[in-house]
Amino acid sequence: MLELVKAGGWPMIPLLLLGVLALAIVVERFWSLRRKEILPPGLGEEVRAWAGRGQLEPAHIESLRRNSPLGEVLAAALDVRNKPRDQIRERIEDTGRHVVHRMEKFLNALGSIASAGPLLGLLGTVVGMIQMFLGIQDSGLGDVNALAGGIGKALVCAAAGMIVAIPALLFHRYFRGRVTGYVMEMEKEATALVDALEARHPRPAARPAGTVAPVAAPTSA
Repeated sequence: MLELVKAGGWPMIPLLLLGVLALAIVVERFWSLRRKEILPPGLGEEVRAWAGRGQLEPAHIESLRRNSPLGEVLAAALDVRNKPRDQIRERIEDTGRHVVHRMEKFLNALGSIASAGPLLGLLGTVVGMIQMFLGIQDSGLGDVNALAGGIGKALVCAAAGMIVAIPALLFHRYFRGRVTGYVMEMEKEATALVDALEARHPRPAARPAGTVAPVAAPTSA
């Protein structure tokens, strides 16, 4: 392995650094995006039971907010539980955007590594070809070692760029899909909570436009 790194020349240094960074991001995201950390089992049912029993003290809500990303979204709905449904959904969506941003932490960097790896490999290839042609210019076609060194550097850098880029791209797509799945499940739990809140505190239906509220019949004197 060390010989291959030496054969690739200086373009291998940034490729190796990108490879190490990509590995660190993948390990960190696997740890941070564990399902039980994002969507604790049974949390949605427990919060709906709280709402059904009216156990919505500020301490309960604050504890829920610190519990997990799902808990933060549900706590946002409970903060405005006495508001109209559209305002509750607006608060859920606003909080959800912040939660998704945190879940996608470092994924842009992983995608950038997937894009930069082949470009750095191509740079190494160009450097190797330049070295080869300079060797031909200095020594002619008879110097096989100069030709082999340039071709070897070009091939090693191209291969290293793909080795870094392909796993980074695959894991980037995988984590994006996992985050999307979590978002869909959090939306489902939030909708169920809003329905439970409305069932406990039903709001009067809005009157159609143009109708007049009924007037109470006058009482006889």
